[in-house]
Amino acid sequence: MRIIRIIALLFLIQVQAQQGGMWIPSMLKGMNENEIKALGGKLTAEQIYSINQSSMKDAVPQFDGGCTAEVISPKGLILTNHHCGYDNIQNHSTVEHDYLANGFWAYKMEDELANPGVVVTFVVKIDDVTNKVFEGVNSLPTEADKQKKIQENIAAITKTYPRESWQDAMIRTFYDGNQYLLFVVENFKDVRLVGAPPSSIGKFGSDTDNWVWPRHTGDFSLFRVYADKNNRPAEYSKDNVPYTPKHYFPISAKGIKEGDFTMVMGYPGRTTEYLPSFAVEQIMNDLNPARIEVRDAALKVQDGFMRKDQAIKIQYASKYASVANYWKKWMGEAKGLKKANAVGAKQKFEKEFTEKVMAAKKEAEYGNLLPEFKQNYAAIKDYAIARDYFTEVVIRNSEILSFGYRLYQLEQVYNSKGEQAFNDRKNNLIKGFEALYKDYNAQVDEKVFEKLIAIYTKKSPQQFLPESVKNLNIETTTATLFKNSKLTSFNGLKELLNGDTKTVIERLNQDPGFALVKTISDAYNKNVAPKYEELNLKNIALQRTYMKAILELSPKSARIFPDANSTLRVTYGKVKGYKPMDAVVYTPTTYLDGVMEKYVPGDYEFDVPQKLIDLYNAKDYGKYGENGKMPVAFIATNHTTGGNSGSPAFDANGNLIGLNFDRVWEGTMSDVYYSPEICRNIMVDARYILFIIDKFAGAQNLINELKIIYPTEKKNKK
Repeated sequence: MRIIRIIALLFLIQVQAQQGGMWIPSMLKGMNENEIKALGGKLTAEQIYSINQSSMKDAVPQFDGGCTAEVISPKGLILTNHHCGYDNIQNHSTVEHDYLANGFWAYKMEDELANPGVVVTFVVKIDDVTNKVFEGVNSLPTEADKQKKIQENIAAITKTYPRESWQDAMIRTFYDGNQYLLFVVENFKDVRLVGAPPSSIGKFGSDTDNWVWPRHTGDFSLFRVYADKNNRPAEYSKDNVPYTPKHYFPISAKGIKEGDFTMVMGYPGRTTEYLPSFAVEQIMNDLNPARIEVRDAALKVQDGFMRKDQAIKIQYASKYASVANYWKKWMGEAKGLKKANAVGAKQKFEKEFTEKVMAAKKEAEYGNLLPEFKQNYAAIKDYAIARDYFTEVVIRNSEILSFGYRLYQLEQVYNSKGEQAFNDRKNNLIKGFEALYKDYNAQVDEKVFEKLIAIYTKKSPQQFLPESVKNLNIETTTATLFKNSKLTSFNGLKELLNGDTKTVIERLNQDPGFALVKTISDAYNKNVAPKYEELNLKNIALQRTYMKAILELSPKSARIFPDANSTLRVTYGKVKGYKPMDAVVYTPTTYLDGVMEKYVPGDYEFDVPQKLIDLYNAKDYGKYGENGKMPVAFIATNHTTGGNSGSPAFDANGNLIGLNFDRVWEGTMSDVYYSPEICRNIMVDARYILFIIDKFAGAQNLINELKIIYPTEKKNKK
């Protein structure tokens, strides 16, 4: 018995040291199930994922393609982050009815607000189709030929895979192209806004607190999924009814403590955990600094306008948050990679990998991988930097250039596919542009453009730029462009696109905004894109072989999880504080006291609603307080990334205890290198969510829908 206990203890120590990983829910039996139990979880693989009976996966949909949600009532009520619902809250907001500032609560179902275009996607089944995808691939001579054949096979399999008429199928690649899984899904398109706290709760701390701990943000919003009378997906209709889920989650108000088991399910967007050291060095030293510089300049301009004008603040709120999110993330990523010595860790792994290759006598197959990586990443460096500057300046952060680039692509459609394709694309563009111009301000964009075009002309690798762009007079160009270009208004854009194809093309090329974008884009497409794609394809092929070798040469017990790719995953760990730097130690839980400590009346980021202040002063926390305090957020060692926003956090029994919304700043490097020492995910405590719905909003209709598990002894009941 003593030996068995020692073995179990060693296993637990090993599991705790190796936390991390984003695991496929249909493949948890064995090692993952054992690790869950070793960490204190009581869930079985079958409870998490089953195709024969209802399971947890049936209540964790993807929210609108980029976030996660969870079903929390038998009437299709779903919970996600405030920042995931932000665009929808903004779209319903006006200066007169500002739901961003004041919040929104539907006290009756008929008051819930429709959100055209929003889709909630449930996974029905996961199936391994790797062998079918690779049929006829390996004998092809070039990487481009192989990728083309893979895409052809994927299209054929997706089209013919058996499923119900209302279901869809999609195939995603895993382990850098070494495995392919098919997902049968159901896409629900009638999704209505039910509740959202004011931004002073749901976005408390805004950009200052983004990606950091301690955190005091009630980052949640509520929506409801509607279905047709047969409980199947349907477009919006007043005749639709609340969706009846296969599974929904009880919410635990019992609370958490350090060392408790936690599990997170969701749709993490993208990680690159198996990149070689040469790639990580390039990200740290070259690519992230370029991206950060561009976004820093754009954000400073936008912030200046938003603080002075409420209408601009509403227009740019969502765009600003989107740009700021990864700007700050990249800074934290660089800091974490350096602190964890990620490059050194990668080099150590590569040394051990080389030894394994030699021991297995696989030098002919895998011996040249690392030297080729080194050569390729050196060759691609300038092209990758130029690509990032082009993407950040032209496509993403200067709106007039972004609008112009869409029209440049329209002209390319005419050149490659002809007049009919041109007209089809043109009509779709006009519809899309109407929504974009609703949140556009030419005065703001003029100042952003002036800053960003200066960075582009000076910092993008000069050998790829046309002479006319290198020598731009920034002030004159900016003034001329914003005075004379039709791209500064929706009416101007419609004027450009009005008429027959020949007239439209001629008119576009006479517009100074379009002309500048065309000059820049032509040079990029000639000087950068082809060579970048050539070298990147080589790296993709090398990465696939490298991953194949890692899988082949590692022992069966190795914890090798596939990189995130926006598919459903499971990650688990423990509630745990951390030490970000010398003499600084963070505990794992924050309280409403911290909100009041940060409170700055009237501040853009740290204002607090009067009702919340009153509840705090009265210590009126209902059934949700703990020892006279109101918990707000907590951290744990779950391995998450973008896309896990809105993910449910569970206790050992599968009850909802929190809502994932962020990571600690130093731990954002977990997209590239996970360290259990400093990587922490941040979650809103379920008790704070319930407190806001119940005591702050008074939405008893919603509380009554939920299955809430209270502690045996009620605390602070008012």
